[in-house]
Amino acid sequence: MKTKEIVYAALFTAFMAVLGMIPPIPLGFIPVPVTAQTLGVMLAGCFLGKKPAAMSLILFIVLVAIGLPILSGGRGGLAPLVGPSAGYIFSWPIAAFLIGYASEKIWPKLRMWKLLTINILFGVLLVSLIGAPVMALITHTSIWAGLIGSAVYLPGDIIKAVIAAVVAFQLRAISPIEEKAH
Repeated sequence: MKTKEIVYAALFTAFMAVLGMIPPIPLGFIPVPVTAQTLGVMLAGCFLGKKPAAMSLILFIVLVAIGLPILSGGRGGLAPLVGPSAGYIFSWPIAAFLIGYASEKIWPKLRMWKLLTINILFGVLLVSLIGAPVMALITHTSIWAGLIGSAVYLPGDIIKAVIAAVVAFQLRAISPIEEKAH
């Protein structure tokens, strides 16, 4: 990785921490709150590209693991990484990598609807398909119940996917993907 990509990865790690300062919205019927941090995952992927995006989220998880309270609600340490949110958190680097990979592939013919589709597929659906079953296993409920319960996140996650696509599309001229494309 180039120095510039490392700096971008570190900046997006910091951005994820800032998004963690936005208070979570707890839901009484599901143990994982609604947070703004999935916006950061999608934005990292479609702005940075696959490697820097994945690295920024891996670094973020390492910082959480060592105890920094940078998850939404001021959570940090190992507890969130083995609790009901674990599947969602560990899906973030995978989602960021896949969003970045797909964004790099479509970059020469970039369209807003393509970025939105990528964000919905990998930033919304994939995160839910990994996070919900892990949450269900940890809370000793059926996987089907976990998937049905996670449907409550879909409207907000789709809004975050739209925001990430719009921002990345508007900032495409300064994206590290743009430099790779030329």
